[in-house]
Amino acid sequence: MHGLHLTADLYGCQCDPALLTDETALAELCRQAVAGAGLSLVAQKYHPFPRWRGQPGGVTGACLLAESHLAVHTWPERGGVTLDVYVCNFSANNSPKAEALLDALLVAFAPAQQSTNRILRGSDEPQDNANELLLEWLNADCAYGFRATRRLETLRSAHQLLEVFDTPQWGRLLRIDGRYMTSERDEFFYHEPMAHAAALAHPAPRSALVLGGGDGGCSEELLKHPGLERLVLAELDAEVVRLARKHLHAIHRGAFEDARLALRIGDGLAYMEAQAADPQGERFDLIVLDLTDPDTPAHPLYGETALRVAGQLLAPGGALTLHIGSPVFQREQVARQLALLGRLFAHVRPFGLYVPLYGCYWGMACVSDTLDPLAVPAETIDERIRTRGIGALRYYNGAVHQAQFALPNFYRELLPGQGTPTC
Repeated sequence: MHGLHLTADLYGCQCDPALLTDETALAELCRQAVAGAGLSLVAQKYHPFPRWRGQPGGVTGACLLAESHLAVHTWPERGGVTLDVYVCNFSANNSPKAEALLDALLVAFAPAQQSTNRILRGSDEPQDNANELLLEWLNADCAYGFRATRRLETLRSAHQLLEVFDTPQWGRLLRIDGRYMTSERDEFFYHEPMAHAAALAHPAPRSALVLGGGDGGCSEELLKHPGLERLVLAELDAEVVRLARKHLHAIHRGAFEDARLALRIGDGLAYMEAQAADPQGERFDLIVLDLTDPDTPAHPLYGETALRVAGQLLAPGGALTLHIGSPVFQREQVARQLALLGRLFAHVRPFGLYVPLYGCYWGMACVSDTLDPLAVPAETIDERIRTRGIGALRYYNGAVHQAQFALPNFYRELLPGQGTPTC
């Protein structure tokens, strides 16, 4: 029963007025549009309404299609039309034909304004929610999405809603509270820069702390450095780790079984505060805040208290990396985060890259009181990759390391002291 449902509300139509009042003209338009789209007309029925207060009445009509239906309603007094197209995709993919039918009618009615909606209906396998469209909102006005062929697991943990899907585009995909976190086929766009921006700038990292990152992706990248002796993964939600171990091996690649990795389940800020308060507490060459977005319940970990404590846990020469949101869609949030980092650390190096799963240009930052990643030449980065025997990098190299810190002007505007961000 799965299919595509399209609706459109048209205003100020500048078409031949007969299309809004004459059932014969409207029927002929619909017949031609259906045939042109390659759909199969079974029957048509139209009903004209009488004149109203001296004005022509509208028409309501429907086309019964072998693939499903087309419904049309007109309001000549306001030049309005509503359209409803639905096709079943049981035996064939009729979605392109539905799109073509709607496009033909939009051209014919020539609206001054229009509002359209696209809805995926039903599923081949309802128990798995197959073929559902997964949408995420970048801000109040912009969303994007991917089709899922199968929902592998859904659960609400003590902290958040967790979902794992199979998708045609990205393979297995993890979503938390309705937001994309990581996927099998694009994870390297995110995890490699998050891990290696600081790890390759550092001459000899031996210890690392990953806060969040329960999918294991950042840990797997950091563990590629042979000199790394210990990595603490502090994840709030044990269910994220369980789902990753069960479904996302292509992302963590067995990192949870590495003897150097110590898993700590619980409040990450509490863990950092305990280490900072203990004179014998651990200090780290690298800290990665691999968290959900700054406008989620993880928000306190992006705040001044958490970042000050994280700074206290950095060993001499150490650096911290975090993502800060999209400079395109979350400009004010990025500006606030950069301003806070600038007050806390001597070196703040924001960088940017395109993350396909996130659908946009994404912002990250590497901060430290002593280590400046931009001061490390591309040749040094490439040499460290070779001498450390780091293989299987799909994104990162010396040239990329340098290039990612070159900010476009709209991103530079968000730096402290650059004035109010403009759209």
